[in-house]
Amino acid sequence: MVSTVTNSDVKQKDVDQAVVVAVTFAAVFGPEAEDGSTVYRLGVALPLLQVLQRVNERLLEKNPAEHQLFDVILITTDSWQQQQNSSIINSTRHHGLEISRFCFSTEDNYIESLVQNNVQLFFTTDGNEALQATHQGVPSALLDKNSVSCPSEQLRVLFCEKAIIQPNMGSTEASKKSAQNFLAHLGQMRQKFGVFDSPLCFTLVTSHGGKDSCCCALKSLRSLGVSVDEAYCLGGAPRGPILSLLRPHFLLSDGFSLLEG
Repeated sequence: MVSTVTNSDVKQKDVDQAVVVAVTFAAVFGPEAEDGSTVYRLGVALPLLQVLQRVNERLLEKNPAEHQLFDVILITTDSWQQQQNSSIINSTRHHGLEISRFCFSTEDNYIESLVQNNVQLFFTTDGNEALQATHQGVPSALLDKNSVSCPSEQLRVLFCEKAIIQPNMGSTEASKKSAQNFLAHLGQMRQKFGVFDSPLCFTLVTSHGGKDSCCCALKSLRSLGVSVDEAYCLGGAPRGPILSLLRPHFLLSDGFSLLEG
């Protein structure tokens, strides 16, 4: 059974225009509470949540009537955590996280939670969860403590040929359409700002294929309304050094049909 609790501390977004992203409890919080309290420690998703909130603030500064905003929901499938739902909600309030809704489900029906809430991108620290969600048509990105980004005023998104999860495993037509829809929303958000004052920064990295591969990826992204700020053609060179320099908040790959036109 899926149970959803609305966060009364956060102004709810327009369900028809918001860009809904879901983050698991394990990504948002650590497994233990802070010393002497029932407040959970923060997890690897903190920089991401902070910058999503900052993007929303910048969009509203530009247009107070803006409805195309990021809408963040938290999902947990752990039965013990669900018994501590008041601690989860209080922890969110304590840390000032702009999470609109809390979804309590089981490992068997968390996909149902994602679909019911029209989630366009699912963030998790569990590779199996990401693959299962993608297979069911919900594009996913893996958050890892080794790739945690620094606090930033810009949401840094990196498009690449191969992400952390192996490409072409579980990608479906539904996932492709959902991914393209998400990219289109990102492109629309980016277009609301100028070249030098945007709270969103998009980078393309191609590992193989040289200039032709890079140009093809750029055209595919542009067909979805996404213009990148930087592009790197590595020509077979290791991707690690450029990733450590760019430190994106998350990576999107063609393994989830994200770069396919």
